[in-house]
Amino acid sequence: MMFSKISGSRIFALPLVMALGACVSFGGKAPASMMVLTAENVVTAGAARTATAADALVIQTPEVPRKLDTNRVPVQIDASSIAYLKDAFWADKPARLMQNLLAETVSAKSGNLVLNEVDAGGKAVRYLSGSLLEFGIDAATNEAVVVYDAVKIVRGSATEKRRFEARRSVTAIEPAPAGAALNAAANDVANQIADWAG
Repeated sequence: MMFSKISGSRIFALPLVMALGACVSFGGKAPASMMVLTAENVVTAGAARTATAADALVIQTPEVPRKLDTNRVPVQIDASSIAYLKDAFWADKPARLMQNLLAETVSAKSGNLVLNEVDAGGKAVRYLSGSLLEFGIDAATNEAVVVYDAVKIVRGSATEKRRFEARRSVTAIEPAPAGAALNAAANDVANQIADWAG
C-alpha cells in the first residue's frame, strides 16, 4: 500500500498507517499514466439520438466533498483519517469522470437523448443531479467504495432523491488494482442510476 498525506491536514492514525507498511510519503514524482473510468455499456458507433432539447435528459456534474475535489484517490484509514494513494492520479476530477460515465451509461441503456447543460441551452425539463459522496478506498475492508446521492428533477413534478452504493474488493491498495476496483464500482452505480432514471 502506498499513501501520501493530505496537504495541510494531520493523519491521526499514524500507528495504523505505519503498521500498514510505512506507506505514507510527503511527495513523489508524477505517475507514468493516469486512470480513467471506462463505461461497460456504451452507445453503438453511428447510433443517432433525436429529440428536442426539452425532451432530453440533462446530466449535471455532481457535487463532491472537499476530499474528492482533486484527481487523487482518497483512502479512508479510519473514521477520522484520510490519506491519498501514492502515484494514483485520475485523468480528471471524479465529479467529471462520473458525469461522463453516467451520460454514456444512461444513453446506452435507455436510448434517450442525453445532453449536458450547455448543449441543452436551458430548455431541458428533465435533469439528473446529485452528490458523489464517496469515491475511494476503504483500508479497513480493502474495498473500493462509490456512493452517489442521485436527484431526479422533472420541472412541474415532484423531485426524487435516492442513494446508490457499490463496493468492490481490491487485491492490494495500489494504483492498478484500486483503479480497476473503482471502475467496476462506478459502473455498478451508473447502471443502478440508469435503471432508476429510466
